[in-house]
Order: sequence, then structure tokens, then C-alpha cells
Amino acid sequence: MSNNEAQRFPTAEQRLAALDIRLPAPPQPFGAYVESVQVNNVLYLTGMLPTAGREVQFFGRVGAELDVQTGRQAAHLAAMNGIALVREHLGSLDRVKRIVRLGVSIVTAGDFREHPKVADGASELLQAVFGAERNPCRVVVGVASLPLGAAVELELIFEVEPS
Repeated sequence: MSNNEAQRFPTAEQRLAALDIRLPAPPQPFGAYVESVQVNNVLYLTGMLPTAGREVQFFGRVGAELDVQTGRQAAHLAAMNGIALVREHLGSLDRVKRIVRLGVSIVTAGDFREHPKVADGASELLQAVFGAERNPCRVVVGVASLPLGAAVELELIFEVEPS
């Protein structure tokens, strides 16, 4: 099923099922912090990395050791982890009213210029699951390094329905 077809489904949970997306187990902390904090109707996630289990799956600099497509895959996996964490915290993705902010940090070669294309690996997944009407504002930056050597890290903030 295409993303356009999935948009016909009114809820995030229905779109997820229509897209046949199977979420990974939510990530667990790598240090002394919690993965998510809700304050009133705002849910903050810790930095989402492209991990599977306790292992980073994408290492290196985009524009050097990694190409743009591989960077997109890293951003996509980090977003999958974020969605899994939101579902675990809220019980249902349907409680998300809006994605407020998506911050994307990418380890890049110094002359890299295609940051938005890499970040779209996360943005397109979030839009497919939550709908275009819930698109966040976004900031994308290139950095020298990230935790555990990951190529990408996402910051996600959501407005949620009260429980």
C-alpha cells in the first residue's frame, strides 16, 4: 500500500497497519535518563538513535563513509524507534494530536550539503503514520559526532491528548 492510500485511513494506528509497518521494541536507555517525559499535554522523547536492540546500526559520516540513501535509512530507523516509544508511553498512537518539533542531527563530512534529504527519511515516515496535517516544524544540523558513534539522532516533541 502506498503512502497516499494509507492517508485515507483516519487514525495513526490504522495508517500504521495499512502501511504494514511493524514497530521495533522501544529503545531502552543507554545511561542515567528516561526515554520519555510527559508534561501536561506535551511528550518529549530523548534523542532517538538508529538502533536495533542495544546496537547502533548506522555508523559514519554522511557524505563520506555513508551516502545520502543510507543516511535516510538511519533517519527512518531512528523515527521507527521514536514511534515505538510513543506507542509504549501513550498506549496508542491515536493520542498524538500533533508532532510539534523534529530535530535531526547528522554526522556529516565538512562539505556535505544535502541535510534535508537525509532528514526526509524520518519526516516522510512520520507523515505517513500521523498524516500531513500533523507535520512538525523541523531543524536539521550537521555535527562532528553523536552518542555511540551513531550517524543520526532525532529529537521529537509531541502534543498529545490528555489521558
